[in-house]
Amino acid sequence: MEQTRSELKPVLVFDSGIGGLTVLREARVLMPERGFIYVADDAGFPYGSWEEEALKARIIALFGDLLKTYQPEVCIIACNTAFTLAGADLRAAFPQMTFVGTVPAIKPAAERTRSGLVSVLATPGTVKRAYTRDLIQSFASQCHVRLVGSENLARMAEAYIRGETVTEADVLAEIAPCFVEKNGARTDIVVLACTHYPFMANLFRKLAPWPVDWLDPAEAIARQARRLVPSVPGEDHPEDFDFAVFTSGAPDFSTRRLMQGFGLDIRG
Repeated sequence: MEQTRSELKPVLVFDSGIGGLTVLREARVLMPERGFIYVADDAGFPYGSWEEEALKARIIALFGDLLKTYQPEVCIIACNTAFTLAGADLRAAFPQMTFVGTVPAIKPAAERTRSGLVSVLATPGTVKRAYTRDLIQSFASQCHVRLVGSENLARMAEAYIRGETVTEADVLAEIAPCFVEKNGARTDIVVLACTHYPFMANLFRKLAPWPVDWLDPAEAIARQARRLVPSVPGEDHPEDFDFAVFTSGAPDFSTRRLMQGFGLDIRG
């Protein structure tokens, strides 16, 4: 059923930091009639250092407040770590809300690879999650999949996005384990299993020892959200949107400037 323009609800995009802007960018293109609320849990960033049960409880509590305050049409969890850990619990806790998740793009990688050597570049939390290993078993059992859990790359990506200096040697050290040579074949696809990483894709391409396909799931996530959000004739964007909310309540100047560049006011 179509909604009228006056009753359109916003789309909420959630991430641990600012990496989910890669998803927001694609979602706006596909849903021009919707307002967007971007929520960054910067007070909890980075998620990779959390104990699982404590992080799960934090995410569920946050959404209890977010859903009550903003009453979105749909929530996009633009964070592999958050969704692979707490996605099922969020759906159970808030059955009336539609959640669009972010999971490592292992299935499309397995379908595209020619060499059979695929790497998944992720956070340590995503790498160790049973959810990730189940995806490999279900969709990539015929491939050699290397899981690369980077302790530092999400932080480095946040700095890079803000225009801070990141050394090429440090970035190369994080991505180098993705490149495998085996029986005359080479890795030909690297799955970017953290929404922060696509912002650094051009740097990854420059530093890679050979060309690979860096698989960014942002567009696929946005397409899934579009399928679940009721359509509205016309493309007039609502006024008084879009805006960003930071759980710390105190994003720094470079972050504020970045949000402004994405057309986002900061509230809360």
